[in-house]
Amino acid sequence: MTGLELLLLLPTVALTVPAAVLALQAAAAIREPCEPPPGALTEPLEPTATTAATPAIAATSEARESTGTRAPDAATDPTAPSGALRPRAAVLMPAHNEAAGIADALDAVRPQLRSDDRLLVVADNCSDDTAAVAAAAGAEVAPRHDATRLGKGYALDFGVRRLAADPPEVLVLLDADCCLHDGALDRLVAACAAHGRPVQALYLMRSRPAAGLRERTAEFAWRVKNQLRPLGALRLGAPCQLMGTGMAFPWRLIADAPLASGHLVEDMKLGIDLTLAGRAPRFEPRALVTSRFPEPGAASTRQRTRWEHGHLATLLSDGPRLLGRGLARRDPACVALALDLMVPPLALLLGLTLAMAALNALVGWALPGAVAPVTVSVGALGLLGAAVLIAWVRVGRDLLQMRELACAPLYAAAKLPIYLRFLVGRQVDWVRTKRDGD
Repeated sequence: MTGLELLLLLPTVALTVPAAVLALQAAAAIREPCEPPPGALTEPLEPTATTAATPAIAATSEARESTGTRAPDAATDPTAPSGALRPRAAVLMPAHNEAAGIADALDAVRPQLRSDDRLLVVADNCSDDTAAVAAAAGAEVAPRHDATRLGKGYALDFGVRRLAADPPEVLVLLDADCCLHDGALDRLVAACAAHGRPVQALYLMRSRPAAGLRERTAEFAWRVKNQLRPLGALRLGAPCQLMGTGMAFPWRLIADAPLASGHLVEDMKLGIDLTLAGRAPRFEPRALVTSRFPEPGAASTRQRTRWEHGHLATLLSDGPRLLGRGLARRDPACVALALDLMVPPLALLLGLTLAMAALNALVGWALPGAVAPVTVSVGALGLLGAAVLIAWVRVGRDLLQMRELACAPLYAAAKLPIYLRFLVGRQVDWVRTKRDGD
């Protein structure tokens, strides 16, 4: 093997590994009959005129349609909602200038609370009426004002310290722009108590009605990351990443967690730390949390840049460390989470794999003996193609037609500026995304 072949083979193999992980997760998820069916999450978040008077009934119906599951039976399922098994909980909601939409989020949570539960909103450096709106909606409100310590992590730390005087058994973290669907709180809390470790709900972002191809493709990629992959990991007995909202923690774990930071993806970092401590997060697909993509424009670009840059930075800084620790300790949870973490965003993985395959094909044409890189590239493309096709069949047919799926490379190319900025102008500070109602 020549030096040029080896030079091409190394990055090609590096791309084959995440493609193989993605294909394995997709194959595991396709065996699962209770995953959310395609087409379940296209309706708007806001209640319609016919359902506004009965939000709990509407949310129950929507959640069952969205997850394609029946309510679990407490007699046979240790994580099913049950008065005997459901411990005392608190819902902590950090909110920065969320006056326009926080009432809807609180209205979805409040009917799920029990008499001894708490609902705490941290009005974090707000310049609007977030605190007043939250209080009027029945939440306990804790204002925080600190112009030097900005970011969601600091708000969460403030809220946890506020709850410490009368701590719950389980703490649920929920963003102020999210809808906690009916039954989700009981399922999260019961699962967290049953397993003694963090539990992550199914968190999906929804595109706007009549959204264009780019936004629908983004929703498909989101479903792959937050639905198909963690479901496959669950069926393989592996942990999942924390997703930033819809997360439940045993109080003894979250009380001492290093939350106070301005990290772009503090949730991913927390999940890694807890996995290293032997408490890897578990996926709970029957608990549904949803939100909306912001309107296309600068706000949407900033949000996606934050997600992508935070993911890539964590992949590079923590992925190898977690993998090394897992191998040294012979800890399958650490190894599994490290491999999952090292799968880059779908658009980036697709773009890099296609580019590497084209380069290998060009070199193979110029140097007929250089077959190893071409062979590995073909394998990587086959794995990635199979994974995307399985994902489309399971969670994407309602969003994209087959001919639209074939345009995925164009979607990857459109995100190239975000990835280039990671190299030359990386976003390092947390910035709140502007909401549609701002």
